Amino acid sequence: MKLRVACYAYEHTEALLDGRVPIDGVDATFETAPLVSDIFRCAVEGRYDVAEYGLTYFLRTFDLEDSPFLALPIFPNRNFRHSAVFVNTSAGIEKPQDLAGKTIGEFAMFGHDPGVWIKGIFSDEYGLTPDRSRWVIGGTDHPIPAFDWVPQPVPQGVDVRHVAEGETLGAMLESGEIDALISVDVPRSLLGGSTKIARLFPDCETVERDYYRRTGIFPAMHIVAVPRELATRTDLMTSLYRAFCEAKEITQQKYRDGALKQHMGVVTPWFSKHFEENRVLLGEDWWPYGLGANRTVLDTFLRYHHEQGLSERLLGSEDIIVPALLDT
Repeated sequence: MKLRVACYAYEHTEALLDGRVPIDGVDATFETAPLVSDIFRCAVEGRYDVAEYGLTYFLRTFDLEDSPFLALPIFPNRNFRHSAVFVNTSAGIEKPQDLAGKTIGEFAMFGHDPGVWIKGIFSDEYGLTPDRSRWVIGGTDHPIPAFDWVPQPVPQGVDVRHVAEGETLGAMLESGEIDALISVDVPRSLLGGSTKIARLFPDCETVERDYYRRTGIFPAMHIVAVPRELATRTDLMTSLYRAFCEAKEITQQKYRDGALKQHMGVVTPWFSKHFEENRVLLGEDWWPYGLGANRTVLDTFLRYHHEQGLSERLLGSEDIIVPALLDT
């Protein structure tokens, strides 16, 4: 069977993209893109048979009259998101509660994947809901148009606008035109040493590790989507799942083996110490696929998505995962 498969070029998908890991029974053509959102857009346009998809982009299709996709329990992109919140240092913001009444920029659209996660965490842990702030949508360091190829629900009572043409959220944060920013991209001026921008959580790694210890959640950003007509083919779904798992395991084993030589093939100093800390906290399979290991993660995101007005109904894992892979 010929399939067009698209995913970003992560190290844990590399063995798929370069052909080391085949998909049983499939003649696969793999594609990637410089921007992962380009893969999402092309998936919407029907250019791929199997594609990586941002969770919120995927879930918004479930409110369409005829939702086109189901998901494989494969999570190629995940990241802790306390580190995705930036503030203007003159805005008087020292804790999440201080964001009430402030103007917050958000990358790409109201409710991009990191935004859904951190807004949900702020609501659960600090009592801060999105309706208590004003929202401005745009690109971080480069102007981007509104993503009009995906539904853009805005809940009643939440003040949301898009930036003016040519504006960027990074510059607006630097100037104080907005007070804070939630973004998958780090503002370039912060990396360049600006003192006008800082992270809301200066020691974000400590905060994120504590969050994992308390919740067991390593936030997932993306899944792998398949059209519903393909999702009924059990053997095919199993082959796809196994191939993605094998490619990931090749990468994880590389790091386990590298620990024996203190990761001398990695250019980052003290990487072995960092790797061991992660291994102790996250376990031997620190980037798990399958529904069993990710049910809490997925159901938490589904709840946040509904609470933030981005899904009309509260979905559960069983509503969105390919039936043949519910037991993974």
